[in-house]
Amino acid sequence: MKYTILDYLEETAAKYPDKTAFADVNASVTWSDFVKHSKEKSAIISKYFEPGKAVPVMIEKSVTTLEYFFGALYAGCFYSYFDSTFPDPRLNSMIETLEVKNIIADKRFEKKLSGLNIKPLFYNELEAAPAADYDNKRRLAIIDTDPVYANFTSGSTGTPKAVVVSHRSVIDFISCFTEIFGIKAEDNIANQAPFDFDVSVKDIFSGVFTGASVHLVPKMYFSFNTMLLDYLEARNITVLIWAVSALCLVSSMDGFDYKIPSKLRMIMFSGEVMPIKQLKIWKKFVPDAEYINLYGPTEITCNCSYFRIPKDADLSSYSKGIPMGLPFPNERILLLDENDNLITECNKEGEVCVSGTCVALGYYNSEKTAEVFVQNPLNKNTFERIYKTGDLATLGDDGNYYYVGRKDTQIKHMGHRIELGEIENTISKHDNITRACCIFEDNKITAFYIGKETDKKEIVTLLKTTLPAYMVPSDFIFIKEFPLTKNGKIDKRALREVAND
Repeated sequence: MKYTILDYLEETAAKYPDKTAFADVNASVTWSDFVKHSKEKSAIISKYFEPGKAVPVMIEKSVTTLEYFFGALYAGCFYSYFDSTFPDPRLNSMIETLEVKNIIADKRFEKKLSGLNIKPLFYNELEAAPAADYDNKRRLAIIDTDPVYANFTSGSTGTPKAVVVSHRSVIDFISCFTEIFGIKAEDNIANQAPFDFDVSVKDIFSGVFTGASVHLVPKMYFSFNTMLLDYLEARNITVLIWAVSALCLVSSMDGFDYKIPSKLRMIMFSGEVMPIKQLKIWKKFVPDAEYINLYGPTEITCNCSYFRIPKDADLSSYSKGIPMGLPFPNERILLLDENDNLITECNKEGEVCVSGTCVALGYYNSEKTAEVFVQNPLNKNTFERIYKTGDLATLGDDGNYYYVGRKDTQIKHMGHRIELGEIENTISKHDNITRACCIFEDNKITAFYIGKETDKKEIVTLLKTTLPAYMVPSDFIFIKEFPLTKNGKIDKRALREVAND
């Protein structure tokens, strides 16, 4: 019986001891050595961290980083990745939330760490310990409701919240995920996401559960299509589980004119709505791959629904966007109205609420947990916790769920309720425009777009063919590329600064 992530890791290591587990541009490790190294690091971690506590790690994305993550698990702790580029106030807020005194770090971040309220343990200087020294009692004491990781997500308050996810939730989701999409030991997965972004969870643990090799793509490569596409081809990459913006960087910058990866069989995307125009480019150049739209916030262990795009699909027919699809096994999606009534009729908006083993343990050390991790209002008889996502969706006539937008991005303008995504989708239909993003500030809608600079009158004429006048933006700003957050999403705060200049 397998109760923890470590049971799955050791089973994989027994099956594929000499197969590559993880690889970065400088190093790689086999599954058997990965277990050995993780136990060695566990012996070190156990000296500084009590069981059940968070182990912050500030090391650039690498094989070593992952060995410390799993070293934390072997020590009966959980890991949390700290990005060295974060400003000091944010990092100190994270330290305060997790109530930690020590951090595993790279020596080259010594200056950065000197300004934080934490003691650095530089892994380069820590005394090595043999794997035999790791405390098996700690490992045996782990139960499946113990946490695996804490990923910080920003909130409307500006204070980062730490989403804590258990062994049980990861096991439940990844077991279904790898089975549904047929991920096997023969696959090579290209990891794009930062380690504090939950998309990386699918990369890391899909490898752990199946024996697939996980290749860590350097962030810099996403600024140079030639380097990125050479990497995918050289590593025989078969599976991409990427943020939408990462895929769009390739297609919108004509990357396929340079090289088309020949081994890709499955391309999954999430985090934002995939622009139809960009998906068409991917399908044109990589037609034999299967394309999957994934939906779900960090708080429900990565994803709660998926949609397989038929190979012969007419993408232009997805006028409401690519469907969110259907729930993963053992996950339940509820659409609730403002009075917590269940919406059952088609095409009526409701808030996406999710229940099941996938629901996270909550926010670490935060009162916000009680606001969004709540009792299912439809269940008056037994305890059933749900997570209120804040996303709006509808149930389509075809049985699929369709994403509408965020409750907090639906704007009220000139007396009308408007979803900015509808405007963005319409702007993107112009032949010169590859992607658009709208912001609402000072009672004014401003549209940003990339592609070719286009006369405002042309865009307005296009919009007025399908949108009412009150939905037409006041300004249209051409930019060469969208500013992105570290998680690969469009940085709307940066766009607001541009609009205010």
